[in-house]
Amino acid sequence: MLDPLGGTDIVAVHARDVRLASGTQGLACLSLSPRGLLRWYASCCSTPIANTTRNWKLPYIGMVHTCLRQPQPMEQSFPEVQMRVNTKSAKGKPPPAAGLKGAARFGRLMLAITGSRLSGSYRTTPLFDAQGKPVVPVGIAPKESVQSARRAAGLA
Repeated sequence: MLDPLGGTDIVAVHARDVRLASGTQGLACLSLSPRGLLRWYASCCSTPIANTTRNWKLPYIGMVHTCLRQPQPMEQSFPEVQMRVNTKSAKGKPPPAAGLKGAARFGRLMLAITGSRLSGSYRTTPLFDAQGKPVVPVGIAPKESVQSARRAAGLA
């Protein structure tokens, strides 16, 4: 899943557009801290699937590109890279992102979130139930394990 710079392509999609076609019985969720992102994965093989915030009212799901059904190359299915984040630990310098600049991207995101709140479309999600709770229990990684993994990766 890592590209030559050590990163992973994450495609941000609205929750209403995500379908889990099979394997939902193996869906699991982990967080690196009690208030951190929710990291969804397949319990059978620990394959990462997606990341979400804990608040289902922020209806974006960061899908790991390898979990997306791709009838054609990903570059043809999705727009150009709009944003690159967490690049401090990249093995080299990532190319610049295309499209809008920071403030314009943020403005467009806020409009989309506001629209989903007004329409109620944030409620359509395969990862949260009708009350906004994760559909599977959330495991919290032990702090010592997270710190150890960060040290091993040279991020501590």
